[in-house]
Amino acid sequence: MSTTTPVKRAKPKFAVNLRQYGILAALAIIVMLFQILTDGRLLLPGNVNNLIQQNAYVLILAIGMVIVIIAGHIDLSVGSVVAMVGAVTALSMSSWGLPWWAAVVIALLVGAAVGAWQGFWVAFVGIPAFIVTLAGMLIFRGLTLVLLTGGTISGLPSEFTAIGAGWLPAFLGEVGGRDVLTIVLGVLTALALIVQQLRSRATLRRLDLPREPIATLWIKSGIAAVAILWFAWLLSDYSGTPIILIVLAVLILGYTFLLNQTVFGRHVYAMGGNLFAAKMSGVKTQWVNFFIFVNMGVLAGLAGVVSTARAGGAVASAGQNYELDAIAAVFIGGAAVTGGVGTVIGAVIGALVMGVLNMGLSILSVDAAWQMTIKGLVLLLAVAFDIFNKRRAGGR
Repeated sequence: MSTTTPVKRAKPKFAVNLRQYGILAALAIIVMLFQILTDGRLLLPGNVNNLIQQNAYVLILAIGMVIVIIAGHIDLSVGSVVAMVGAVTALSMSSWGLPWWAAVVIALLVGAAVGAWQGFWVAFVGIPAFIVTLAGMLIFRGLTLVLLTGGTISGLPSEFTAIGAGWLPAFLGEVGGRDVLTIVLGVLTALALIVQQLRSRATLRRLDLPREPIATLWIKSGIAAVAILWFAWLLSDYSGTPIILIVLAVLILGYTFLLNQTVFGRHVYAMGGNLFAAKMSGVKTQWVNFFIFVNMGVLAGLAGVVSTARAGGAVASAGQNYELDAIAAVFIGGAAVTGGVGTVIGAVIGALVMGVLNMGLSILSVDAAWQMTIKGLVLLLAVAFDIFNKRRAGGR
């Protein structure tokens, strides 16, 4: 007679995302460094507002680019798409007489069409994304020059320019010269963040999966909540909540949900991690690739709208080096060069790192050539750090 020894269930291990903490620590150090070097000017309310509005295009593009890079691709055309969409948007209002909201819709549709064009060549013809988007960079820059034969288009409606350079009305009034609505939104955002973190941990605990220690979670959430409240306090002393900040918040929440909670998101990670295994598992890789580029085109179109609204007009030189800023933000934010790894939050933090670098160096009146040099070194070090960690983890 044989006896069966009961198998003891292993206790769930705790897990801490060291990479994410490292990115946050790097952002905090850079902010504190420039705050000291600029004698406190970096975090003046006006500069914080400008940090959001001036870098909104990088944040939007980085959200789309991180999905492209997770899947193992790259998109070099987004800067040219931003310029072309900006030209189409301005023309639709100034020459075609369309209302501003119709121009925005057209911009998004044009962006989607561009993404579908490039997605077709990548997904169904099999041309590498690097080549397709390199060609797209030239094609759409050329079309921008064709559309803007007069050089620039200005005098756009104030409702449109408010998208990139406007603020929410002070519905709740002011107290002591500070916008109450901005403070309320800051408090609600901080509370929502804490609740979301606790719910995510509770879900992992219920499924008996590795999770973050509760003490670490409270410390992280507390620091993030204080940062949000302080951020809102600074903005409330300027002109209130930038309209583009609300757009960015919706995008961050929406795409975080898309990558983490949907079948499409799981397929993107699966393709980037092991394309052959994804195919064998039944993932329709061609269609996933196609929609990845359609999505990138839509977000590039939105970035074109925001960039044009911020500038108050369309210029042929718009979008220069935007693709480099977006790619750098994604890699600084922790995405892997080989694909399969990356998060929307990481890309956003990476974009903020780039934005703080730009603003801090500008306040210090650092020459533009040195600014490019410093940003290039930061990108190189970020990728080198990622490769070093992988080799150490693999024991090589």
